[in-house]
Amino acid sequence: MIKQHAPAPNRPATVGTLWVEFSAESNVGIKHMRTFAHTINSENFHTGIFICSSHPTPAAMKIVPTVLPSVIGVFLESDLLVNITKHELVPKHLLLSRGEKKKLLERYILKESQLPRVQGADPVARYYGLQRGACG
Repeated sequence: MIKQHAPAPNRPATVGTLWVEFSAESNVGIKHMRTFAHTINSENFHTGIFICSSHPTPAAMKIVPTVLPSVIGVFLESDLLVNITKHELVPKHLLLSRGEKKKLLERYILKESQLPRVQGADPVARYYGLQRGACG
């Protein structure tokens, strides 16, 4: 049986190093995003967070998936003014380990396909840096 009200298990941090860059540019294009991606790769950062005041161009956003194995998150400054995880209407999000996920599926007699899906553009998923199919 799943323990109710049990504290979250202590998991070691596996995120690695982080680089955060604020852009003062009104338009973020390919050149600026390439410079950011180059910094992430050359300095061996695991994660990069790029914060800008306006949406980057679609061509600049195509650079984001090319920086593997590093992860880049692009956020608008206006999205970060409020901590979305503290809002009263946002349910608590918890990343389950593979074992916890298996116990949950067994407990409620579910298939993996019956679990709710979180969109890639979901604000809380972006806030936590979750990727598709992520398990803790």
